[in-house]
Amino acid sequence: MQTARVIAALGALAQESRLAIYRLLVEAGPTGLSVGEIGASLKVSPATLSFHLKELAHAGLIQARQQGRFIYYSATYDYMRKVLGYLTENCCASDGVECPPGRAAKSCAKSCAKPKT
Repeated sequence: MQTARVIAALGALAQESRLAIYRLLVEAGPTGLSVGEIGASLKVSPATLSFHLKELAHAGLIQARQQGRFIYYSATYDYMRKVLGYLTENCCASDGVECPPGRAAKSCAKSCAKPKT
């Protein structure tokens, strides 16, 4: 994954309202939520919500779909996994004790989170 794309994603999340929107959409699952449901849940004005949704979509973190007269947004889980993978791809690279050779970054992330004894 390109560093610039990761920076854009993290930058989009570095704002309280956008982080709240994103967390709500991650919790909602793949079906997502309508714009009205997001606004009502987070008590965000329509104009402000539109701006934040645009920023999250531009960063690749969420996607929109039209269903009838409603627009639904959902988290792009694959992209979220790529960003997290980028952040942890070299997890424990300098500590051969925690991460045996050949171990994937995904499985290593759990062991790296444990404090050393």
